[in-house]
Amino acid sequence: MQLSKTEEQLMQYLWKRKKAFLKELLEDFPEPKPATTTVATLLKRISDKGFISYKLFGKSREYYPLIKKTDYFSKHVNGLIKNFFNNSASQFASFFTKETNLSTEELEELKKVIDSQIKKQQ
Repeated sequence: MQLSKTEEQLMQYLWKRKKAFLKELLEDFPEPKPATTTVATLLKRISDKGFISYKLFGKSREYYPLIKKTDYFSKHVNGLIKNFFNNSASQFASFFTKETNLSTEELEELKKVIDSQIKKQQ
């Protein structure tokens, strides 16, 4: 199950806050802010998809994520690699490093991250 772009934006706010009421999430949106009913509908859709839940406080709901941001984006990236790069991480890495115009410093940093992960797996 995937989130729409707008649902993902709302999840970003919720991941950042860790838990929040609708009113607080509405404050996070840039101007012009969406209608309260729009955010409420998004929260319901995200909840129905199993990404968030809530606790009731009287008539108010405090929402919290059920999935970690890293888990969501890991699944997203793995799907991208599978669907667009024939399930080849090296094809993805090649495309990523060539098409994103990374600086030499950024490539060196990326190399350090990869080298560190290789050492952990040995």
